[in-house]
Amino acid sequence: MQGDGEVLFLGGVGEVAVTLGHDGLSFLPLHPELGSSCLSSIGLLPKLENKIKFSDVYAVELLDEGPVCGPWNTRIVAQGKKNSEMHRFAVHVITRSRKHPSQLVPCEYLFGHKDPETCKSWVEHLSACINNEQDRPKNLMVFVHPLCGKGRGCKNWEMVAPLFDRAKVNTKVIITERAGHAYDTLASISDKELKKFDGVVAVGGDGLFNEILNGLLNSRNKISYPPTPEGFGYFGSTEKCQGCRNDGLNNSTATSDAVNVMLRVGSNKSDDHEPLLSTGKSVVGLDISSLNPNTESSTGDQVPPVFFPNDWFRLGIIPSGSTDAIVLSTTGERDAVTSALLIIFGRRIALDIAQVVRWKSSPSAEVLPTVRYAASFAGYGFYGEVIRESENYRWMGPARYDFSGTMVFLKHRSYDAKVAFLENENSHSFAASAENVADEVQPLQSRRKRSRKTICQANCSVCKETSTPGQNSEDEIPNSSQTIHNNPKWIWSEGRFLSVGAAVISCRNERAPDGLVAEAHLSDGFLHLLLIRDCPLPLYLWHLTQFTKKGSDPLTFKFVEHHKTRAFTFISSHDESVWNLDGELFQACEVSVQACRGLVNLFASGPEV
Repeated sequence: MQGDGEVLFLGGVGEVAVTLGHDGLSFLPLHPELGSSCLSSIGLLPKLENKIKFSDVYAVELLDEGPVCGPWNTRIVAQGKKNSEMHRFAVHVITRSRKHPSQLVPCEYLFGHKDPETCKSWVEHLSACINNEQDRPKNLMVFVHPLCGKGRGCKNWEMVAPLFDRAKVNTKVIITERAGHAYDTLASISDKELKKFDGVVAVGGDGLFNEILNGLLNSRNKISYPPTPEGFGYFGSTEKCQGCRNDGLNNSTATSDAVNVMLRVGSNKSDDHEPLLSTGKSVVGLDISSLNPNTESSTGDQVPPVFFPNDWFRLGIIPSGSTDAIVLSTTGERDAVTSALLIIFGRRIALDIAQVVRWKSSPSAEVLPTVRYAASFAGYGFYGEVIRESENYRWMGPARYDFSGTMVFLKHRSYDAKVAFLENENSHSFAASAENVADEVQPLQSRRKRSRKTICQANCSVCKETSTPGQNSEDEIPNSSQTIHNNPKWIWSEGRFLSVGAAVISCRNERAPDGLVAEAHLSDGFLHLLLIRDCPLPLYLWHLTQFTKKGSDPLTFKFVEHHKTRAFTFISSHDESVWNLDGELFQACEVSVQACRGLVNLFASGPEV
């Protein structure tokens, strides 16, 4: 261990007495009259701090011999040299942007000493200290979508890859070549191989993340089917999801500019504008020889299976798509560097996931349970029709979503449906009756006030209230047998709906700053069910435009029902009923949905306020 008060040379400051503590590094300038500032090779620190916390250090790097600049605001330099040549090491840290508190900014402290062994000793000891941070990942599998966001996937990975290299995080990089590549890889990878990684990172949009999510949970989530009410037809089913039919994923999605706010909120898939390349290549076993050979892994033929939820495995997103709603809702910033640093530091939050079970694809189809998972949103009606309509205009490129969104909106089509949801005794539902809404043409009478809810943020007390990350969601969501025993109250709502949607998270995006449901939390075990009843077209447009205004509340219209619930079911008699699951087209006329509390862990910490 280094001695207290050892003298080193700090770039931009001069000689400092450095002291090593249990939680960080502190230093005191020996010539304070020279003033100080700190210029890094990456950015300018707003203010020189006299202490560096290990929790803020993402890397320590031994450098070649070279210049260490003296104080910037004076010509007085130590030992009469302006740029002293010496042996050097850099301590790479983070600070927060003044304008955007959720944005992390990397910078460095450059230290120097005439003795190379002294620098080497400091690097070894500081590296050991930050390696004691148990949550920091060592090995990651990274999927890069090369075409999402007009090619931003590869560009963003090239930008942040040096951060992972500097932090000595091993990355197995896979460039996706076709639709379903990530899904197939993760669905087929053995648990023994999977355990060699601390997590999976998506460099792309919400659609690539959804593909990864379903690939992982396809056979590894053992939770029961969602509870269902009497009269649904599948009341009392207690089958597990293991063995359920899971169709291959596709990469259809939808966004629209004409009614762009609702579409961007409801269709978070970022792989929309640039679909994955089609290829006939099959998924082969992963080559993990480039990983750290000292990585601990299970040996022998008997490998304990991987189940979700668990405490160790995490998912990450480096935003590169067109909306990046999941990243904005979980970090507060649509910034690739910030997301990369959160992954390197091993930040962790639990994330609710919606489990969607399709019982029938059409009224005449046979009962065949099919399971899907959604991290942000599941929507029917307007949301699903835009996706289906856009398939007819592929020749238009990305503009097809704007065009199809406008066409679906102008058709103003409503759908007969029945929805049942579990009553939440601890919160109020903002429900509209099924009565005629013709009086809605009076604008001042079409809104109602409601109290603002607690917004989810870093260290959210609501998300931590009754459970911790990784806790089995079966403790939070009653399975079918528990439903029968506990006899919870189901509430039915039926009629003609423009759309039926369920938000898992707030679904923020740059055009809808508060998202679809501003008060949605990341891990409280609830869905926000939105039922938009048939109404005049101008009122529907007014409702949609409210999403563009920060601080507005689009859910206060009388034709909007908002229910906070743990589970719901949906029945439609329409032959071509389609859903939008995180941008995936999913045909289903009978579904049951539940919130799986904290089913996965995310490399994030929640948005700063």
